[in-house]
Amino acid sequence: MRLLRLVLPVLVVAGLATPAQAAQPPETASGWSVSGSELVWKSDNPLPVGDAAIEFWAGDRLLGRPRPSADHRTFTLSTRTAVDPRELSVRASGKRLDVEEAPRPMKTRPLPPPAPQPAGTVDPGVPGPYKTTTGEYTVDPIKLPDYPAAIEMQGLVVAPVNAPGRRPLALFLHGRHISCYDPADPRYQNIDWPCAEGKKPVPSYTGYQQAQQLLASQGYVTVSISANGINGQDADVLDLGAQGRSSLVRQHLTRWADWAGAGRGSAPDIVKAVPVADLSNVFLMGHSRGGEGVNRAAMDSLNPPPGDTLPTLWKIRGTLLIGPTIFGHNPAPDVPSATILPGCDGDVSDLQGQMFIDGTRGVSRGAALHSSLYFVGANHNFFNTEWTPGQSVAPSSDDFRSTDDAVCSPGTPTRLTAAQQQTAGATYIAAAAQLFVGGDRRVLPLLDGSGVRAPSADPARVLSHAVGGERTSFVTPEAATATSGGAKLCKQVTKDEAQGCGVENRTHFVWFWGVSEDPDRFAVSLSGAGTVRPAKPVSLAGSRDLALRLIVPPNTKDNRFDIAITDTRGRKAQLGSVKLDGLPATEHVSALWSQEVRVPLPWHGIDLRQVASLELVPHGNEKAWLLDAYGWNNGLPDPRPVPLSRVDVGALTVQEGDSGTKKYQIPVSVSGDRAGKVRLFIGRDKAEFEARLVTVEPGQHTIDLPMEVTGNTRWSWGSSQQVLAKAVQGTVAGAYGGGITVIEDDPAPAITIAPATTTEGGTMKWTVTSSAVADSPITGWGRTIPPTQGRQLSTTDVDPTWFKENTAEEPLPARPLSDTRLMFYFDIPAGSLTGEITMPTVADTEAEPTEYVYSKLRLSADRTKEVELVGTVTEQS
Repeated sequence: MRLLRLVLPVLVVAGLATPAQAAQPPETASGWSVSGSELVWKSDNPLPVGDAAIEFWAGDRLLGRPRPSADHRTFTLSTRTAVDPRELSVRASGKRLDVEEAPRPMKTRPLPPPAPQPAGTVDPGVPGPYKTTTGEYTVDPIKLPDYPAAIEMQGLVVAPVNAPGRRPLALFLHGRHISCYDPADPRYQNIDWPCAEGKKPVPSYTGYQQAQQLLASQGYVTVSISANGINGQDADVLDLGAQGRSSLVRQHLTRWADWAGAGRGSAPDIVKAVPVADLSNVFLMGHSRGGEGVNRAAMDSLNPPPGDTLPTLWKIRGTLLIGPTIFGHNPAPDVPSATILPGCDGDVSDLQGQMFIDGTRGVSRGAALHSSLYFVGANHNFFNTEWTPGQSVAPSSDDFRSTDDAVCSPGTPTRLTAAQQQTAGATYIAAAAQLFVGGDRRVLPLLDGSGVRAPSADPARVLSHAVGGERTSFVTPEAATATSGGAKLCKQVTKDEAQGCGVENRTHFVWFWGVSEDPDRFAVSLSGAGTVRPAKPVSLAGSRDLALRLIVPPNTKDNRFDIAITDTRGRKAQLGSVKLDGLPATEHVSALWSQEVRVPLPWHGIDLRQVASLELVPHGNEKAWLLDAYGWNNGLPDPRPVPLSRVDVGALTVQEGDSGTKKYQIPVSVSGDRAGKVRLFIGRDKAEFEARLVTVEPGQHTIDLPMEVTGNTRWSWGSSQQVLAKAVQGTVAGAYGGGITVIEDDPAPAITIAPATTTEGGTMKWTVTSSAVADSPITGWGRTIPPTQGRQLSTTDVDPTWFKENTAEEPLPARPLSDTRLMFYFDIPAGSLTGEITMPTVADTEAEPTEYVYSKLRLSADRTKEVELVGTVTEQS
């Protein structure tokens, strides 16, 4: 699905109470321009190529995700709407990229690294008994929809020597990094595809050899595949490459299935030289956008995309994701997973990959384990040696760029070295493989929140929690959950401070695209002794412990809570106390992450078949957030994936027309035969979303989403209705974004600005006139430029307060207005014919010639045209 077909429209300058004025730009105004129908931002320096989505925002509204230039310096968003330059910003994972933002300093000092946890009974980081062999293969490239250039089919194989029988297959997929480099010029870094003549592809796929060697020694056939062709083209697709990466993974698996059977004789030499792969035991590892890609591959293998012709000749037993993106909030609920969240991630810094755990709750049977692993002191890049300075053949860098951070800057006690991080990563990759594929339940405590460590990963501090597995849901906060005392049900995603959890958009609280109100996501904030009641009594009979996922503020110590439960007859059981320390953090670090704590359930004194409430009592002034609570047993059931109904949102583009009303259906398809529920977020022209819960019935193939389009002969920005889909129960969301775009087919009115004249000390007033009434506001904006004649007004010729408000600059020393960041801006409201721009001047005692101000304003109604603004200031008589 091409990105250009879907643009989230935004109405601009809502509530502007004054006539059009010179624009007051924030610091972000530098670098912005309009070119035709495109909004462009140019950075002073190339931005590092990473995996987090770069986004254009207007205030708190997401405008869209722009296309980068090959050198990652210029970013372009196609849009049919005007924007207020005063509101523009560029962000990635919530961080501003267009200005140096001063973060709010934390009130607490960072803690030292957590104390080492007890060693587990098994260490998956210990090499196995097999010697290994290494080689590469390249087969014919493939063509994928929406990717103009062919995608390479290249892999690095590391496999055991003389391992008997068929061996499980582990496939690795790297994330988004520069695709091309110049060995002769370290300054050349490019995200294009294919590489230009004389330039070389970056071998990102060779960056996981330590983990491949470890798994191969333990008996796995491993292959790490190249995805530069996806990276160089994914900016033009709505899902930023998730479906393309899934297709690439499944194309490789298709080859491996053939090479394990009838096609073995024609397999590449390295494949024929290693044990036959067992395609019924496949493990996937994905880093960053590769993590989202292998998750989609797992989903597509169980619930194929509409029209997909690849037969599924394999079984994916589990995935391990490192610092993954999850733009779609659509985890594969029935495929076990472990997600590494790097505590010093400077790329996907909001740690949005936490949604691979949280987003599975209640969607399917809940038997698949989903583990979250918080790696204290790890950055994003160094899990891949080809993204690590001193190890990579192409230019690379530390994605955590602050040099004076007390937790994450190199050399601090908490920050891991590259070698330590890679060893810890390999250890936990092997842990996930041994548990999900090998079935070694001794590994389970390393991943499920039991609080043990793998000594091979030392000195890394790795904390874990999990959902699924042998857990029985007790409290998963929802709208029907009741709270009392110091416990308060709060919305995880909302702009309403009174109803929110008071936590910024990170980890458990990340937004889904620009959706700022999510009715399905709740937590419980705790500011004192409080009680939480699920909607119905719950049976915890048969569970050994009560497990809770609790967040405590970073850098806090000895947070203690007494835990109790009460049954429907009012009998209370005191279960004991738990103690948590906050994670070490600074203002640059995402550390509001839940930790798992457990207390034993009683054998008598309470009816565990009818548990009605949970009580938490802090020992002091501890603040906390409860994510959920479960009955817990030590075990790992067979996830037994079931086919779920799959929802895919398509895109439709139509013409407005000159008259009449037409009805269109936004394409939303359903495949599968199971009943379920899906949450649709339906966007409107003001960038607000209507949340609609839709029930999918067995045999249903579409979801009814009509939209009426009424034609006329008045110009407007056009309109659109964006649709986002998220699984709620019994469904999965494949293509999660789409909608309908209505193209305006009427000519734009002509705009003129009458020249303005005033004497020194007066106010310049320009009247902006439209030749016809429009259905949308018409805006224009442009920088001050040198006039075509005469002397230019200076910064001391205009009112100093007005100048500072509109430029964030001081008027002294005096300089021409064209040397400043002053912009002029107007807004003709819909249904009106005129607007006004004003500029106050000041009088002085010097004899001066007539002075001028000049600008060319780009028009929202027709961005191929500019309108001149000319102002004249004469001496007082």
